[in-house]
Amino acid sequence: MKNYFDLTGNVAIVTGCSTGLGVQMARALASQGCTIVPIARRMEKLQEVAKMLNEEFGVEAYPIRCDITDTDMVNSMVEEVVKRYGRIDILINNAGTGAVAPAEDITDEQFANEMNIDLFGSFKVARAVAKLAMIPAKYGRIINIASMYGLVGNKIAPASPYHAAKGGVVNMTRALAAEWGKYGITCNSICPGYFVTPLTKETLDSQWFQEYAKGAIPTERYGVEGELDTAALFLSSRASSYVTGIMVPVDGGYTCM
Repeated sequence: MKNYFDLTGNVAIVTGCSTGLGVQMARALASQGCTIVPIARRMEKLQEVAKMLNEEFGVEAYPIRCDITDTDMVNSMVEEVVKRYGRIDILINNAGTGAVAPAEDITDEQFANEMNIDLFGSFKVARAVAKLAMIPAKYGRIINIASMYGLVGNKIAPASPYHAAKGGVVNMTRALAAEWGKYGITCNSICPGYFVTPLTKETLDSQWFQEYAKGAIPTERYGVEGELDTAALFLSSRASSYVTGIMVPVDGGYTCM
């Protein structure tokens, strides 16, 4: 029986891979035999993730500390991966942050920080990976983690910088798909809905938000661990070779209303 999602021999960089959705997607790729390079700013967390991936799935995991807002660090990280493995097949741009405050109270610093991490940081990593690995190889899978908030507005949790940055990620994905398609590189975006992570747990656990979610989400619940896996696996695999420039909302139907 053919395994369409087999990633044996592939090397994947996953940013924001110290906790939350980044770790979940790294586990999904590792389950299909992929070598994982987890990237984040906290090396002790990365080492824990790498150890877990190796012990649970028997794959090599090579953690590298990197701040994706630092161009020199990003370029050095990518060079190190290419030097070690000779290839980078998959990039999951997952690192991000989230400023929540009424738009009229958002500071310049909050807005700039959001754009610098979520949008510009994702571009820096994609640029380096494409230039140093994927374009020379004439192959690559880039998955940018945006958000359903990159597709719509919201009234419950004011986060205008986050909406702006993730909306930028959505259209940057289209632009990179258009430019790099000739090199055999696909570039797609996953737009998660409400998933419980260390960043969102406090808000999502509150009674007022749970009541809101029942009316706003057709499935009437948050996403649970594992429900991003198949989207990440499909877009990472050779099976998605004719799919590029798309947005995949994994949001329980939030954006269909």
